[in-house]
Amino acid sequence: MGRLFAVVGPSGSGKDTLIDAARQARTDLVLVRRVITRPSSAGGEDFDGVSEAEFERLATSGAFALHWRANGLRYGLPAASIDLHRQGRDVLFNGSREAMVQAAQLYPDMTVIRICAPSQVLMERLLARGRETREQIEARIARASFDLPSSLKVIDIRNDGALAPAVQHFLAALQPPKA
Repeated sequence: MGRLFAVVGPSGSGKDTLIDAARQARTDLVLVRRVITRPSSAGGEDFDGVSEAEFERLATSGAFALHWRANGLRYGLPAASIDLHRQGRDVLFNGSREAMVQAAQLYPDMTVIRICAPSQVLMERLLARGRETREQIEARIARASFDLPSSLKVIDIRNDGALAPAVQHFLAALQPPKA
């Protein structure tokens, strides 16, 4: 049995940056490609953009191991990709705190890597993306909650300075536990 890792944290915390660095260092990792109800041309992470109707069809057919709503969009994680951890692969997905209650029930051995950064750093990063207004970003940051089910194993990584130390901590979180 492989291991399942959920990476969570507020927008702008650097989840995608750390995931990309981990994939370069650990080519054996399976990164789950999310399905999102926004155009694929919207930029950001590598994802499959679908219409609301297509997303609903996929969700209803059981194509997703997990799915949730956040920030006016719907997100889904294909079951076929998540299930690769049952075949001995280490699987990593960019998740949502919204989905962690359900994920904890389905995958009690999952490890959550929670990425955080101070609100001002989040604000600067999100403004630099240029996808939302300052008011939308302020509302997004105000909603950010770090509470997760207490049953989950959680590793916290602060990503507010130089990237190298955060990458090092992230890669350490992906290492097998020492016997």
